[in-house]
Amino acid sequence: MDSPHQKPLIIHLVSSTDSPEFTLLNRALTRTSVIGLDAEWKPIRNPHKSTFPTVSLLQLACQLRPQLGSDSDESLVFLLDLSLIPLSSIWELLREIFVSPDILKLGFRFKQDLVFLSSTFCSQGCDPGFDKVEPYLDITSINHFLQHKHRGRKTPKDTKSLASICNDLLGISLSKELQCSDWSCRPLTEEQKTYAAIDAHCLLEIFNVFKANLVKEGKTYGTIMELHSSNINLGLKELLQKQDIGDALIRSNFPEALNIVQATVTSEDSHRVANGEKLISMPSTRNTMPMDEVLLNIVRKYGEKILLKASDRKPKSSKKKGKKRSSLVAVCREKQLDGIGDWQGPPPWDLSLGGDGWPKFLCDVMVEGLAKHLRCVGMDAAIPYSKKPEPRELIDQAYKEQRVLLTRDAKLLRHQYLIKNQIYRVKSLLKNEQLLEYNGTLEVYLFCQFALES
Repeated sequence: MDSPHQKPLIIHLVSSTDSPEFTLLNRALTRTSVIGLDAEWKPIRNPHKSTFPTVSLLQLACQLRPQLGSDSDESLVFLLDLSLIPLSSIWELLREIFVSPDILKLGFRFKQDLVFLSSTFCSQGCDPGFDKVEPYLDITSINHFLQHKHRGRKTPKDTKSLASICNDLLGISLSKELQCSDWSCRPLTEEQKTYAAIDAHCLLEIFNVFKANLVKEGKTYGTIMELHSSNINLGLKELLQKQDIGDALIRSNFPEALNIVQATVTSEDSHRVANGEKLISMPSTRNTMPMDEVLLNIVRKYGEKILLKASDRKPKSSKKKGKKRSSLVAVCREKQLDGIGDWQGPPPWDLSLGGDGWPKFLCDVMVEGLAKHLRCVGMDAAIPYSKKPEPRELIDQAYKEQRVLLTRDAKLLRHQYLIKNQIYRVKSLLKNEQLLEYNGTLEVYLFCQFALES
């Protein structure tokens, strides 16, 4: 992620609870109200194995509060190496972070990450794992809101990739080449560390764009007064005794007054009032800072939560699907016969050509939805850098990244002489049939079966 205005990203790899990095993490958690979450795991390449992947790395990007003397955009990224840290030693810490009312959690479709993360901790005796993240805000929701506001049209149904959102909102190119790398191998490469840190940190950057837009347009409710750090630990009685604050409270209507009082209580005795409910005590073993008024109102208006059901914790089994698999095999064979003449020779990842043996694809705008399905089964599938790429741009990207270009545009086949065996024309309109259609290698064929089963 390249941006000329950004400071160098500060990355801390946490591999032990006795390390200085872990101590710094605990200190940072008391100084942040917004955290970006992401996780990495090694994809399961056996489509018939009914288990969840084991999460190897958990990323936490913490944006420090400016009241503590830091710059408003200062942030730290912590990479928790779950293959080295005893999971029981951080289980309670993570559970507390996930439900802390003082910390807004950001993620990009983080529910799947939470399912895998919970399974990983349960397998190490930390039962019942994790079942909730609250308050939470998904980056896809932020993008949908900003798109609707700027373009004045209905929110699109298709969910954009994180790379596309970064390009649209931040104007930066987010490389996803290491997404399907082996995250279980140790030590992690410097490239893997940087990739993992950027994936979490960009969530903070996207949220800051969203927050700035809301503040600029006055959509976070009016601010009655500026809460200074000297007022944070004052109770209601002390607040009323201060003339400037007391007058503001008296002149305010009830919801506005609640905003002020709520923003001044400490976390250890914090109370959350929502929809006229009674005050509920939220004890915490961690001395976190309460959200400021702007952030608190964003959470109230746009906040979400992730709740895992019992069905979410069970991997989808391949049992009782023998007939379906048989029919899929038959369809695959028919599609293979139909595709004769469209594909010749080995793909660019073939070992005989110096490739690494791992399939890589580039889905153009006509089959962009197929990329998401391929990623769900562990495939390395990218989309074009721009929204309306020229044929030459697609060809250059496919050639440089050693990908097979998947398209429904027959005109692109004219350029096969430029990238031999790197263009495949998809004939089907339905994504499930598209997955079946392309079976140039055994790995792809197996992943087609697994994707349709799940």
